[in-house]
Amino acid sequence: MTEEKKVEVSIVIPAYNEEESLHKLFDELWPVVENLGRSFEVIFINDGSRDATLSILRGFCEKRRGVRVIDLGANFGQHMAIMAGFDYARGEKIVTLDADLQNPPEEIPKLLKEMDEGHDVVGTYRVGRRDPIFRRAASKCVNKITNRIAKLHIQDYGCMLRGYDRRIIDIINESRETTTFIPALAQKFAVNPIEIPVAHRERELGESKYGLFQLIRLNFDLMTSFSLVPLQLVTMAGMLLSALSFLFLLYMFVRRLLLGVGTWQSFIEQAFEAAQFIVSGITLFALGIIGEYIGRIYREVSRRPRYAVRKVYEYEGNGE
Repeated sequence: MTEEKKVEVSIVIPAYNEEESLHKLFDELWPVVENLGRSFEVIFINDGSRDATLSILRGFCEKRRGVRVIDLGANFGQHMAIMAGFDYARGEKIVTLDADLQNPPEEIPKLLKEMDEGHDVVGTYRVGRRDPIFRRAASKCVNKITNRIAKLHIQDYGCMLRGYDRRIIDIINESRETTTFIPALAQKFAVNPIEIPVAHRERELGESKYGLFQLIRLNFDLMTSFSLVPLQLVTMAGMLLSALSFLFLLYMFVRRLLLGVGTWQSFIEQAFEAAQFIVSGITLFALGIIGEYIGRIYREVSRRPRYAVRKVYEYEGNGE
């Protein structure tokens, strides 16, 4: 966090190739923050956009006091962009919001109200979600699996409209992990968290930056970041398959010995093929899981910066 005068509320918004939605977002957001009755700042993080996103955001800075733009040197991903915003945020209460307008800015006062009542993390879950059926079903499945594996209680991992107390943000900033999932990390440190329903709209402008592969990748990172259960499941699966293989071999041996079915040569061939198939499958699966954890260790020990800031743009006194 920079050594500047603190404000009451910071709104942190990552943006990657969002030129189509930014003007409408700002038109909806600004009346909301002006009517909060609190000192505020709006921090946009340009996450290596290749379109006109940066120039539009710079235009906001020139027109409005309280707007800052953190221009990252490359595309570091949504969560690392938010972490950059956290490092620069001065607010005692910090609210994150996506730039795609699927969560209306009008919901922000609801989060602040809950924080005023003593909740240090205000999570949200989308009501009347306007995403495709496949995406909604996959999200529900992932939410349940992740909660069970990571031992968390988050109803909707995909909703980034969330509120955090300054204490939580300071702890997150001290956690120097190169890969992390902010809502889950905050939940680990929260003393009095709460989840509230928020509205959700269909995306009208621009395209989603999360395809199927990105969603799988994100949720796999989430599970491996907060639990060793995937490794333990591999171990248990290996033990189970070993036991099943032994029982299968025993069955084939008894069938050959007592019933005289087949020849000893065919018995050996079938047993070898069955064992080879089972062992190959579990080995490949285990290598994938282990590789994920080794990859995470490599990223942590390399100690590379989580993001690189090219420039910070701020209001210079020529606008309102």
